[in-house]
Amino acid sequence: MSRIPRDRTNPAGKRPGKIGRAGKDAPAVEPLNIVHGALPSREVILRFIADHPQKASKRELAKAFGLKGDNRVELKHMLQELEQEGMLQKNRKSLIRPGALPPVTVLDITTRDKDGDLIGRPAEWPEDQGVAPAVSIRQQSPAGRQGKAPVAGLGDRILAKIFPAVDRGGPAYTARIIKVIDRRRGASMGVFRTAPGGGGRLLPIERRGEEMVIDPDFTGGATDGDLVEVEIARLGRFGLPRAKVLSVVGSVGSEKAISMIAIHAHGIPHVFPPAVIAEADAAKPASMSHREDWRDVPLITIDPADAKDHDDAVYAELDPSPDNPGGVIVTVAIADVSWYVRPNSPLDREALKRGNSVYFPDRVVPMLPERISNDLCSLKEGVDRPALAVRMSFSGEGRKIGHTFHRIMMKSAAKLSYQQAQAAIDGKPDDQTGPMLEPILKPLWHAYEVMKRGRDRRQPLELDMPERKILLKPDGTVDRVVVPPRLDAHKLIEEMMIQANVCAAETLEKKRQPLIYRIHDGPTLAKQEILREFLATLGISLAKGGNMRANNFNGILAKADGTPHQTMVNEMVLRSQSQAIYGPENIGHFGLNLMKYAHFTSPIRRYADLIVHRALVGSLGFGEGGITPDEEAALDDIAAEISTFERRAMAAERETVDRLIAHHLSGRVGEEFAGRVSGVTKSGLFVALPDYGADGFVPISTLGTDYFIYDEAHQALSGERTGLGYRLGDSVAVKLAEAIPLAGALRFEMISEGREMPAAVRSFHKAGRRDRGQVRKKPGTRPPRGRH
Repeated sequence: MSRIPRDRTNPAGKRPGKIGRAGKDAPAVEPLNIVHGALPSREVILRFIADHPQKASKRELAKAFGLKGDNRVELKHMLQELEQEGMLQKNRKSLIRPGALPPVTVLDITTRDKDGDLIGRPAEWPEDQGVAPAVSIRQQSPAGRQGKAPVAGLGDRILAKIFPAVDRGGPAYTARIIKVIDRRRGASMGVFRTAPGGGGRLLPIERRGEEMVIDPDFTGGATDGDLVEVEIARLGRFGLPRAKVLSVVGSVGSEKAISMIAIHAHGIPHVFPPAVIAEADAAKPASMSHREDWRDVPLITIDPADAKDHDDAVYAELDPSPDNPGGVIVTVAIADVSWYVRPNSPLDREALKRGNSVYFPDRVVPMLPERISNDLCSLKEGVDRPALAVRMSFSGEGRKIGHTFHRIMMKSAAKLSYQQAQAAIDGKPDDQTGPMLEPILKPLWHAYEVMKRGRDRRQPLELDMPERKILLKPDGTVDRVVVPPRLDAHKLIEEMMIQANVCAAETLEKKRQPLIYRIHDGPTLAKQEILREFLATLGISLAKGGNMRANNFNGILAKADGTPHQTMVNEMVLRSQSQAIYGPENIGHFGLNLMKYAHFTSPIRRYADLIVHRALVGSLGFGEGGITPDEEAALDDIAAEISTFERRAMAAERETVDRLIAHHLSGRVGEEFAGRVSGVTKSGLFVALPDYGADGFVPISTLGTDYFIYDEAHQALSGERTGLGYRLGDSVAVKLAEAIPLAGALRFEMISEGREMPAAVRSFHKAGRRDRGQVRKKPGTRPPRGRH
């Protein structure tokens, strides 16, 4: 996307004023030096058209500059010259800059930004102009306008008036909705219920969804209780909308249906268009052009046992250089996705639309078709595969002293699972790992021990938050929830990937190549203060000041290690952290305690990594598949979108787990469970079930007859009369009162009596009742929630 040229003469950052009568609802823009009646320069004309697309006809330009007689003729000739030079192009009666949006455009609303504002893109955009520009949608009526402005939502197609954006940190344009052309384009999903006499009703799966009527001829073979996708067949002024069943997903109780709910609710693309499949099917193996032949290097992949794609391989050896005694050389090779997925191709546009692969217990929604992800780009054992590799040298103390990038052809020497590699190191090799123990595996583990010295000195944030995994039975139902052991094999691969990511960022910065960083800001002062107050209740101090580092938090975690408060402190430290995102401006990675960091190691499943690969290919002269100028210009938009898509994937994955567990426990209402208080609010308690990886809600009105006071600093609810209550991290017994699978919600009743609160909490009661008004007296219950 080509950015609109903007005047850079406002270094003070003052709010610019308006130009003439550019439109009552147009955003403010920087002033131009206009001499009324004088023929403007070419630069002024181009700038005026960029800033005032609604006044870009010859007539409006002459009027804006006050031109008459010969000056109007000269203006006509100047515009013709600009058009012939490709600086302008005609759009009906108006003139626009190439790559710019016309004054009125049809937009498809595709996503939201980090502030929740709608983002749209042109419904029609030439493929040869790169990524379509993002447009921020303004929902409010401009000041002074009469009537109510049209309101649009995700999935809608709108006709909009376009303005250049004033805020240069966001999309290049803003838009005012003129009209909504098509609402909620695409399919809806719900539960089919048969109706007497034929046909049926569609019950929505979303809280804000609406019921629909399905006529007998449009049921698509659905039976009562099926989860179905439908499209609206007819909207009328009266009565419910009528819908047509497009496909039957399956029984609403099946695991497949549950993941489809999340896919639909979050608008995750899950069907590849024919053009994308055709391009993937037509792809041929990569050539040796601009590649080094590394097929004799014994690189191996170490992945989960059930992995279907393998995008990273590793190898390590002692550094033979006499200048680096005790040092090691670590090689990381990553699948060369940039060779197959070229900028602005159907594969590329679909990958950007998805942003990343999404992982559910029963399925994967991949970023790229299987022909690419599981075949041509998967580093299969014994098969030639293209890759980008980085060779990193580390001193005996674990300091990285140099690295080089290479575009290679490799052949994986072995495909191992984490458990298989770890077992070999622990003295239990199998037939496959036995022969490679001395030449390959032991050098890898030695290299990790060297790298670990550098990691220990760096002190990244070391949270102890075990991850749970849902195991399904052959029939697709939940079998059990487990916490996989954290092996050194996991840590080895993690550290080698982190260092490869650092090398990518360092190389691209040195080449002055624009890129997308993985950035993680430090905790805000407000979150630090909340954590500081909480830790003070446990006798743990947190230094004041904004210059916090990860090792400050590691000291806190070490003090809590082995105490009853360990889990509680880990959770509160985690809550104090910011969320990592993608961005073209580097602020470092707080959690990893790294100044330069860019995702490079998973281009099969993350679009950010693909951009970094293209940047390396282009800046290092590695041949075809490098980053384009249009992509460089659009990095702001791309980073914002893939950050949003990452949050979308995380939410969908989390909600699916909630629904699966709620479905699994729906037949056990009335049973008792061991739990732990995982959240404390004014409305009640969230209780996690460690054995199931799920949590539910205990409304405050069900805790008893006492008055309960919410103490944020202590993360506690305590009874004013008895002094008994519950704190974050408390072990409790609860009874399952309700399970709602489609909502992923569990509601509990507390069985455990509250424990005596510390004196500091009890002393808070009087102040809380008198000054803060925090006393809660039997409020109404709230709907159960799956997560806090």
